[in-house]
Amino acid sequence: VQLQASGGGLVQPGGSLRLSCAASGTIFSIPDMGWYRQAPGKQRELVATIVSGSGTNYADSVKGRFTISRDNAKNTVYLQMNSLKPEDTAVYYCNVHVRLSWSQAPLGLWGQGTQVTVSS
Repeated sequence: VQLQASGGGLVQPGGSLRLSCAASGTIFSIPDMGWYRQAPGKQRELVATIVSGSGTNYADSVKGRFTISRDNAKNTVYLQMNSLKPEDTAVYYCNVHVRLSWSQAPLGLWGQGTQVTVSS
């Protein structure tokens, strides 16, 4: 199973970006998907998660500005980021828990990371 993330870039404060992360390979199910970020000199932190039933969870710092969603048919998770601030600058990583068969426990996977820079 591989994860392919895309959508990062440079944006001015107040701007928007949309990140995508697609899982490919032999997958039975994906119980949950999420995004984390790591700024220089800081620990990786949770941004948002979404479970198979579409329940979501957000870090307080992004509530009301970011929206996580998923397309189960495409095994893809999205992060719509609006009203971006300089403090949102970080490398963003997707994190996916996949089940390769009905009998296996979920396996946690990380994407390769995509840089988001918010600067004027």
